[in-house]
Amino acid sequence: MGSGPLTFDEVPMYHRIVADSDLDGLCGAAILKAFRPEAEVVFSHAAALRSGLNDDVIDRGTALIDLPFHPNCGWYVDHHQTNRPTAEQSTVFLASGGTSHWEATPSAARLAYDLLSPLINVEHLASMMPQVDALDSGGISKEDFLADGPVLQFARTCSIREEAYMQRVVLLLSQGMSLEDLLLEPEVRPHLERVRRERSEAEARVAAHTTIHDRLAICRLDETPLKINGYLVTAWAGDAADACCIVYGYSDGSVATPDRPALGASFYANSFLEGGQGRWDLSRLATSLDPTGGGHANACGCRIQPPGLEANMEHWMSMWASRDDVLSL
Repeated sequence: MGSGPLTFDEVPMYHRIVADSDLDGLCGAAILKAFRPEAEVVFSHAAALRSGLNDDVIDRGTALIDLPFHPNCGWYVDHHQTNRPTAEQSTVFLASGGTSHWEATPSAARLAYDLLSPLINVEHLASMMPQVDALDSGGISKEDFLADGPVLQFARTCSIREEAYMQRVVLLLSQGMSLEDLLLEPEVRPHLERVRRERSEAEARVAAHTTIHDRLAICRLDETPLKINGYLVTAWAGDAADACCIVYGYSDGSVATPDRPALGASFYANSFLEGGQGRWDLSRLATSLDPTGGGHANACGCRIQPPGLEANMEHWMSMWASRDDVLSL
C-alpha cells in the first residue's frame, strides 16, 4: 500500500504497539500512540522478534513498527530493506485481514508521521523528524555528529534496557510534549548525563580497539557493555575506511537478556565520505550467516553464528575482499 495520508476509516484498529527500542521506533510508537492513546506499547528489537520472543504479544490487534515483518500482526509499518514482506507474504497477510505499509522512507517514524499527521496533532514532533530521518538513514553530517546536539544525545538514551524510562518518554511524546521540554524532565536528565559520559568512554574504546583492514574498520566491543552505532567508528576512521564492522555483546549472552546481549555484529557504510552510501549492500554480510540478520543496505546487523566469531569474521572478510562482485548494488 502507498504511504499517502490515511482517512480515519482507513486506520486499522489496534490495542498494542510493538516497536523497536531505538529513536526511530520510539518516535514511531509515539505517533501511533497519539492516535490511539489507550494502546499498550511494547519495545523490542529485531533479533528478539525474529527469535519468537514477542510471539505472545503479536496478534491482529497489534501495530508493528520499525521491526521485521510478523504475519500475526494487524498493521505492519516499516522501511527496512530486508524486512519487506515478499509478494507471497503480502498476499496472504492482506487476504487474512492485515494491513501493510512498507515504504523506503528515511525512517519508520517518518512513514507513521506521513500516514497519521493529517488526522492528529503531532506538530510537536515536526522539528525532530528531519534528524530522526537523518540518524536512521545515514544522513548526519560529520560536523553535526561531532557537535553532539540534543537529538543525538537523546537518541543514545533509547534502549531496551531502560523499560520504565522508555515507557515514560513514549507517553510524554504521544501526549504532545516537545523535545525541548522533554530534555528538561527530571526523569530524562540523568539519562542524558549518562550518555554523555558513555560517549567519552566509547571514543576511547574505539580508538584503542579499532583496526582497519582493506578499508573496513573493525571495532571490537565484545565482552563489554558498550554498543554504539557506526557514526562514532567512521568518524574515527575518517577517509581511511569505506565501511565499519562493530562487534558487541557477550559470548554467554542471549537475545532474551538485554543487559547481556548475545554476540553480534553491525555493519555501516561510511556516510561521512562523499558517495559513501549506496555503493554496496552490506545487508548481504548480515544475512550471509544469520537468517535473522538484516536491516538497510547501508546499516544492518546480525548475531554471531557457529562455529564462532573468528570464523564469522573470516567469512565476512572474504566477502568484503570481493565486494565489487558480491556486495555491489
